[in-house]
Amino acid sequence: MITETISKDILIPPYGGKLVNLLVSEEEKIEIKESITYLKSVQLPNRFVCDLEMLAVGAFSPLDRFMGKEDYKSVVKDMRLKNGLLFPIPIILPVSKEIVKELKEGEWVVLRDPYNVPLALMRVEEVFERDPEEEAKEVLKTLDPMHPLVPELFLWGEYCISGELKVIQLPRYYDFPEYRLTPKETRERLNQLGYKDVVAFQTRNPMHRVHEELTKRARKTINGALLITPAVGETKKGDVDVNVRMRIYKVLYEKYYQKDNTLLVFLPLAMRMAGPREALWHGIIRRNYGANYFVVGRDHAGPGKDSKGKPFYGPYEAQELFSQYEEEIGVKMLAFEELVYVPALDDYVEKSEAEKKGYKYLSISGTQVREEYLKQGKLLPEWFTRPEIAQILLTHYKPKHMQGFCIWLTGLPCSGKSTVAQILKALLEARGRKITLLDGDVVRTYISQGLGFSKEDRIKNILRVGFIASEIVKHDGVVICALVSPYKMARQEVRSMMEEGKFIEVYVNATIEVCEMRDVKGYYKMAKEGLIKGFTGVDDPYEPPDKPEIEINTTKLSPEESAREIIKYLERQGFLV
Repeated sequence: MITETISKDILIPPYGGKLVNLLVSEEEKIEIKESITYLKSVQLPNRFVCDLEMLAVGAFSPLDRFMGKEDYKSVVKDMRLKNGLLFPIPIILPVSKEIVKELKEGEWVVLRDPYNVPLALMRVEEVFERDPEEEAKEVLKTLDPMHPLVPELFLWGEYCISGELKVIQLPRYYDFPEYRLTPKETRERLNQLGYKDVVAFQTRNPMHRVHEELTKRARKTINGALLITPAVGETKKGDVDVNVRMRIYKVLYEKYYQKDNTLLVFLPLAMRMAGPREALWHGIIRRNYGANYFVVGRDHAGPGKDSKGKPFYGPYEAQELFSQYEEEIGVKMLAFEELVYVPALDDYVEKSEAEKKGYKYLSISGTQVREEYLKQGKLLPEWFTRPEIAQILLTHYKPKHMQGFCIWLTGLPCSGKSTVAQILKALLEARGRKITLLDGDVVRTYISQGLGFSKEDRIKNILRVGFIASEIVKHDGVVICALVSPYKMARQEVRSMMEEGKFIEVYVNATIEVCEMRDVKGYYKMAKEGLIKGFTGVDDPYEPPDKPEIEINTTKLSPEESAREIIKYLERQGFLV
C-alpha cells in the first residue's frame, strides 16, 4: 500500500489523515500480470467492483482493504472501526461457501470484474461468516424486502474474505473521462481554484432548476467552491439510466455553472440507500475528495416506501444523525428546506416562507415528472428544468403504451402459470406487442441447464431469468416469465432490477389439492413418496406474495379468464391502448 500526502494542499486533510492509494507501480504491474495466470480467481459483481475502485483511489480512506471480521462487526453494531474511528457502512467482499472451500489462508487470488478482466490481487488473510440479518437490522434498520438492498444483501455469499490488496488497474470508462476524477485529481483541481472551503453535493437523480438553485446557494453560503459529485456506480434499480444522467450533469455544468468556483466529478459509488447512515458515509467520502461542507437533503439516500406504504426513514432523520457527528468527521452539514417556485417572483423560495407570506407556488414531484410529463410525451416546463435537460429526458422516455414491462407469474407447480402465460402471449400479440415468453421448463433446458433444485440453485435460476427479463424491459420489450419462483427475497430482487411499476407480479393461486389433480406427470405423488426431494409444496415451502399487483384464482377462473384479468390491469395502468 502507498499513502500520499497532497503537496500545497489548502483543503481539509483526508479522513484519517492520509489518502490511501492501492495502485501498484508500473514495474510491479508487469510482474503481477505475468503471474496471474496461475492464481485462483474471484469474479466480482459490479457493486463490489465499484467498492474496489473506491478503495483503490482512497475514496474510502482510511480503509485499505475490504473489512475484516472485527471491523465488520464493529461497524455493523456501533458505526465504528475496531480502532474507534467512525465509519457507518460495512465495506465487505462476500463470497459463496463453494469459493471459500477452494481458498487457503495466505494465498493470493485474482479479483476480476464481471467480464473477467483482472483488476487486483488479494492476499487471503481472513475468511469469516457474515450475518445478513444483523447487517440489515442495524445498517438499514429494516428486514422489509421492499428496501432495494435487503433482498440483494441476503443473496450475497455467506462468507467474506479480506486481506492486502494490490490493484493492477482500475475499471476502464470510455464515456465522460474528463469528469471521472480520483480524490487526488479532484483535490489538485480544487487547490487550483484556490478556495479553502468546499461544499459537496450528492445526487443519484437528474438535476433540475431547484437543485441548481440549491447548489449555488450552498456555494454562496460558504463563500467557497462547489463540488458536484453524482453517484454513477450502483444506485437504486429503476433510477434514470446512468448515461442519461451523466449527459444531464455535463450539460448543466458546462452551460450554467461558473468554472472558477465549481467542479463536477463522477463518483463510481455503489449506494446502499441506507438513509441516515449513508448520509454520514457520503460526508466522509466527500471529505476524501476535498470537501469540508456537505449538503444533506431531505430524506437523504432514502429508498422510498416500505411494504406498508410508509417511508423507511423520517424526512429529517439523516440530517439529525449527521449533525450529531459532523464535528467528529470534520464535515459540516448544510441543510436546506424544500424549495418551491413562486411565479410572482420568478424565483425559488423555501416552502415555509412561501406559505407564511401567502405566495402561490409551484412544484412537481418525481412521480409527476414521470407519469404526467415524460411518459405522456410532454416537455417539462422551463421553470422546473432547463430546456436542454427537458429534451434529453423526453428523448429517453417513451409514452407508456410503448414502454416495456415484465409479467412475472408465480405459484405452486401445476397452478396454471404456463397455460395462462401462453394465452396472455397470444392476447398481447393480437394487440401489436412483441412478446418474449420465459417458461420455467424451457428456461431449465436452455438457460439454467446444470442447475439443481437446491435452494441456492433455484435462486440462481430465478435471478438469471430476472436479469434477462430486466434487459428486455430496459429496451422497451415485453416479457412474460412463468416460474414457480418460491422465494420472496429472490422475487423481490428481480423486482428491484426494473424501473418502478414495470415488474408486475401475478400470484397464480390454486389450492394444493387442485394442483395435485392437474399434475399429469405425477410429481406431487413421487414427492410425497420420497422419490423426489425438495419439491415445492411438499417438502420445500412456497412463499406466496404479500402484495402482488394481481392475484388470479385458477381454481375459480379458466386460463383465458385469468389472462384477460391481466389484460385489464395492463389497460388500467396505461401499458395497453
